[in-house]
Amino acid sequence: MSHARSAEPTPAERARSILAGATSLTATAVGVQVAHLEMRAFEANGRLLLVEPPGGVLRAALREAPRQGAAVGLDFTDVAPAPVRDRVRARLSLRGWLGPAEQLGPAGTAMLGFRCAAAELTENGSTQQIGPDELRQAEPDPLADREAVLLSHLVDRHLDAVAALARLVDSRLLLGVARVHPLRLDRHGIVLRLERARTQQDVRLPFRARLDHPDDAGLRIQELLADAHACPRRHRAPTRP
Repeated sequence: MSHARSAEPTPAERARSILAGATSLTATAVGVQVAHLEMRAFEANGRLLLVEPPGGVLRAALREAPRQGAAVGLDFTDVAPAPVRDRVRARLSLRGWLGPAEQLGPAGTAMLGFRCAAAELTENGSTQQIGPDELRQAEPDPLADREAVLLSHLVDRHLDAVAALARLVDSRLLLGVARVHPLRLDRHGIVLRLERARTQQDVRLPFRARLDHPDDAGLRIQELLADAHACPRRHRAPTRP
């Protein structure tokens, strides 16, 4: 038994999921770069709320900005929770306008509002352009803010389950594979990274049904494990890196 490739998230959905799971980003404005900038929210109108960094570097850039705000680039890096080879799964770049926000952040900190004019998602060796309306209308994955915890738990406590899931991979793809790691978990299924001596390959195992609530993640994984245990083939358990 092997699982075929299922539906994948759209680029806009992937971008929204990266935003939903992000804790920090890098902002570049007028030649000034600020790393580890905190994002507080993605509002329904498509505006991102950012906590102004100490020192008011970005606020200073706004003083000389035109009425629509300062031209700013925001860069997000999506990193795999598990310690796999080549951990960067995707990069998301937003370009748009930054201005002061009327809201106050935690402990009375100042907030900045960013309006996206263009988005660019790079993953799996290709780059996709995403329009601002498409980004605003897309829904983040239900597991976006829980994925890291769920995958880390799977690796730390249930490595035997990862080995079982590998039974669902086409046996031809397992030739020369030394390690199997869980790379991504979303509403459509789980992605395993198959690591060989010099190369790696990512394979998606689709869920029986699309996940619509985070609490159903355990059930969907158990369904995959039930399918895996029904497979007659057996493979060596994946080892830790």
